[in-house]
Amino acid sequence: MDWDLISSYAGLLSLATASIYAGSFGSLPKSPRKSSDAPGKSLLADQDDDDDEIPDRLSSGDAWLFPVFGSIALFSLYMVVKYFGKEWINYLLGWYFSLAGVGSMWKSLISLATFALGSERWKKFDKTRLLILKGPREVTSLSFRTPSIVLFPIAIIPSALYTFSTASRKSVLLTDILSMSFSHNALSLLKIDSFKTGCILLSGLFVYDIWWVFGTDVMVSVATSLDVPIKLLWPKSMSFAAERGFTMLGLGDIVIPGVFVALALRYDHHRYSKSSPQASFTKPYFYSALAAYISGLATTMTVMHVFKKAQPALLYLSPACMLSFFMTALVRGELKSAWSWSDEPEKSLESVDAAMVDTKSDRNESATGNADQAPVEEKVETEPDASETESKPKKKRSKKKAI
Repeated sequence: MDWDLISSYAGLLSLATASIYAGSFGSLPKSPRKSSDAPGKSLLADQDDDDDEIPDRLSSGDAWLFPVFGSIALFSLYMVVKYFGKEWINYLLGWYFSLAGVGSMWKSLISLATFALGSERWKKFDKTRLLILKGPREVTSLSFRTPSIVLFPIAIIPSALYTFSTASRKSVLLTDILSMSFSHNALSLLKIDSFKTGCILLSGLFVYDIWWVFGTDVMVSVATSLDVPIKLLWPKSMSFAAERGFTMLGLGDIVIPGVFVALALRYDHHRYSKSSPQASFTKPYFYSALAAYISGLATTMTVMHVFKKAQPALLYLSPACMLSFFMTALVRGELKSAWSWSDEPEKSLESVDAAMVDTKSDRNESATGNADQAPVEEKVETEPDASETESKPKKKRSKKKAI
């Protein structure tokens, strides 16, 4: 028995499972906001922290198109590699993933720091906000806490080493760090809206993976030609020696089933938060889906080892994840409710928006009251014109808005 190869499979399986586990919890909505004595200030602060907390959900219509666009992208890469050589595509994609890797690593480090310190302690750090205006219109705004500034130079290091150092470019450690960062952020941001959409997505990519792996050599050719951090690697040696090569798992085999596992966790969170909203909650659907992913990937590795041929991982992962959902829902008697459930953004955000509107209206009313009183005070001293007394409060408010 080849223990070196078995340890390599185990290491790769551990990395993939850890990526899905962390990314799934990263996809959970933030806990409901608490009221404060200064509602306007706290609501605005929380809104700044959650600017990127409501990404668009993938619908069933989007899920049908995934295999189509995936096939177009894959075949285009294959044609470029075949007729123009892999050097050009590796050069362009290398720079793209280097720049994207900085942002991905930065976000992952911030998530890790927030988890380590706790969200309440994290929010106590000072916040810096960068606001870009074009005239009176806001173009974009960025806000970040003080530790985020310290973490940014650290986030540059992996991408810089991978891009500019020939020796580091072949580093399995750097490749895995960047790849796990990409997968974590993809699972945190890429969300499907229902189990129906998830089943459509997995079914479509089930056929996609079988065709491009068994039907042609396109998938294997592209995967072995691209030298970019979109795959997990593990040495085929217990001593981590690189002489025997590496086992490899593409990020698609992590992210695609991973979004389904993350959806199962959000459904567990939804079920439990309706009855007793707490930080800890039972996770039957999540653990079932995660166990199905582990068993599906282990089956893939076993078949690949026995037949000595590359296997389409989604051939085993897609049915395993879907069966885990249906079996868990049937055993618990919740199939109808789970199938009809839709993962919509948190309703608490709507109440926040309403509260912000009320806060703004209160400010407008107080500003109007001050405007009515201001001319009376000035009439005693200078008796200005009515037009001047009306324009002064407006100028003051517009100046405050510009700040």
